[in-house]
Amino acid sequence: MIKVFIVMFAYFPCFNDAVAQKFEFPGKRKKEIVPFKMAKNLMIIKLMVNGKGPFNFVLDTGVGLMLISDPSLIDSVAIKTLRSINITGFGDGDPLSAYVTPSIDVGFGTTTAKGLSAAILRKDIFELSNYVGMPVHGLIGYEFFNSFVVKINFTLNTLTIYRPETAYIARKGYRIPLMIEDRKPYLISNIQLDSGEKIAAKLILDTGAGHPLSLETNGGVPFEVPKINIAGNLGIGLSGPISGYISRVKSLTFGKYTLTDVITAFPDYDDVASKVYSVSRNGNMGIMVLRKFNVIFNYNESALYIKPGVTLNEPFEHDMSGMELTSAGENFERLIVTRVEPGSSADEIGLRNNDEILAINFKPVTEMTASEIDNLFRSKSDRSFILDVLPQGSKNIRNRERVILTLKRRI
Repeated sequence: MIKVFIVMFAYFPCFNDAVAQKFEFPGKRKKEIVPFKMAKNLMIIKLMVNGKGPFNFVLDTGVGLMLISDPSLIDSVAIKTLRSINITGFGDGDPLSAYVTPSIDVGFGTTTAKGLSAAILRKDIFELSNYVGMPVHGLIGYEFFNSFVVKINFTLNTLTIYRPETAYIARKGYRIPLMIEDRKPYLISNIQLDSGEKIAAKLILDTGAGHPLSLETNGGVPFEVPKINIAGNLGIGLSGPISGYISRVKSLTFGKYTLTDVITAFPDYDDVASKVYSVSRNGNMGIMVLRKFNVIFNYNESALYIKPGVTLNEPFEHDMSGMELTSAGENFERLIVTRVEPGSSADEIGLRNNDEILAINFKPVTEMTASEIDNLFRSKSDRSFILDVLPQGSKNIRNRERVILTLKRRI
């Protein structure tokens, strides 16, 4: 699956007239533990909107203003006082038509936020529900992280939220300074490029980006893409598709820890870097780095605390099948091939766009999550799977074909 770099979330523009409101605990309550779900490297939490729901939202530090990507919520939760706007963002395309509302009520666990501003897309261009195989209605970032001290346990998939005034102290955690600019967190990280050059990079810390690292610009010019790379589609931005390359850098420092052979996206300069106006930066660090740790965000202290998790020493791997897959059907129970990378393992066995995968190693895909399938196809080079495939255009299950897909590491 090529499209694992969900860089579009990090770059949603913030509206200057939006006034940030905060979530409040009821009574004297000081903390709460709430589960979240990981779906293809996206953190999904449940929110109530105007007293209705729950609805699934991506928890995304790269979003400066709450974004509702599913326009059907306008009627479902009776959102009023809408103003039409045109917004621009990353990608190769025209500005996007959307609404902005100055006042919705949002609930998370026992906490509530009154009168949040939000942007609402007129059309769900991201199609996150199909990407992760479950309903997704939007994204929330700054309003959430600015309301709490947020402890994320990626081992247990739990969020512990604290009142910011409790002065929570992270024990045995390494402190990394953050810069909160344009309602998003930034840090400085030392990176050694494939050429051997070392740079101190300013990166947005982006829980909504499905990649480990993305490098956009080096002093106003594009980064040199390493010779070993994969050209492809890196995701969808507010203004359309984002093209670029996927490769590796030699090392990345995160606090006192050095990670090696880090999978890195190199987006097309015109699609991304040329459209960053408000904050000077080199790129972003995504959730595949964060997931190697248990982390605590404290926006009030402009700090991040990290503690190594069980996957710290596991290598970074990219998809080895060469397929982009999307979930389809009323309950997202179907798995459709939407793109095949030329020369990849999927291409070599003849898989094509609109083929439908029915089973993997004789297990129906209806019994598997999108994340499970994604993890299988990035698990180990030379690992083989038996796929039951319904060729494009065929509706008769008797026409299924059985093929053997052998994974191949390409970067």
